[in-house]
Amino acid sequence: MRTDIKSMYPEELEQMLRDMGQPSYRAKQIFKWLHLGVNSFDEMTNISKELRGKLVENCYISNATIEKKLISSYDGTEKYLFSFEDGETVESVLMKYHHGYTSCISTQVGCKMGCTFCATGQGGFFRNLTASEMLAQLQTEQKDNGIRISNVVLMGMGEPLDNFDNVMRFLKLVSLDDGMNIGMRHISLSTCGIVPRIYELADKKLQLTLSVSLHAPNDEIRSKTMPINRKYGIEELLKACKYYSDSTNRRISFEYAMIDGVNDGDDHAKELGKRLKGIIAHVNLIPVNTVSGTGYRKSKKDRMNSFIKILEGFGITATIRRTLGSDINASCGQLRKQSLQKTSV
Repeated sequence: MRTDIKSMYPEELEQMLRDMGQPSYRAKQIFKWLHLGVNSFDEMTNISKELRGKLVENCYISNATIEKKLISSYDGTEKYLFSFEDGETVESVLMKYHHGYTSCISTQVGCKMGCTFCATGQGGFFRNLTASEMLAQLQTEQKDNGIRISNVVLMGMGEPLDNFDNVMRFLKLVSLDDGMNIGMRHISLSTCGIVPRIYELADKKLQLTLSVSLHAPNDEIRSKTMPINRKYGIEELLKACKYYSDSTNRRISFEYAMIDGVNDGDDHAKELGKRLKGIIAHVNLIPVNTVSGTGYRKSKKDRMNSFIKILEGFGITATIRRTLGSDINASCGQLRKQSLQKTSV
């Protein structure tokens, strides 16, 4: 088994090279190349041919290969279908804002959570991504566009807290000064609510933004759309969220997909407002995505505005998420699904 070298911390890389009889400064050189996004050891021009040969024998570099790319004609949002060495594919979305570029990356191939409104959840779970495969998505997007990504959202395919160790390794690597140097305050992590991991994440005090996919004000509605709620109910989840915000002094973003006639009534807004009182929170209302087979329709604009006014009455800020890449189905899961359907024909 060759070593996943891009997933190694600098100190781990240094120890491996010492074991090869190499000076410690080589680790810094190699680490820099890896986080510039080189695809092979041959691109490391200041490393001897002999050492590069040893690295090829003992290690491999994870790369994300572009299988398909869609560009929105409305706002320039780019949606990628990436493949890895084993042929598995994931999606990532690159968005341009006035403050720079934000990439929404995947953390798993597929997802175990089974949320009914999510295209990824319909396809089942295949495997976790490594830290290097998460980094590779960012690096390929940067090279493809000649840009620097300044913000990262872990909200693509998969549940980040279900791949906890690899995600924590990615977070440390992506934020290192000698790496991509993206600070934690520029990173958002989205979860559907794996309660024990929220406590564990809170205790790390990483200063990233936690986004919680709530999507309902009570257990009855949430359990129908999000199976995870049958294990960790809303009361238990919000208790963990309060612990997170109190421990980190960071505001939590609650994601709320507005589904016409399901969770968008005034009574739902009032119930949600009462539940979120006491938590440093912002509610992000999202018109539900049109995913085949669900029958869900997005709420009307006036319904969403009414929802916001009610939440504001409880002292909770809320906004409607700006929809980017609507003409390319920029929400993750749909491009991979189409690709698999074509392959199976």
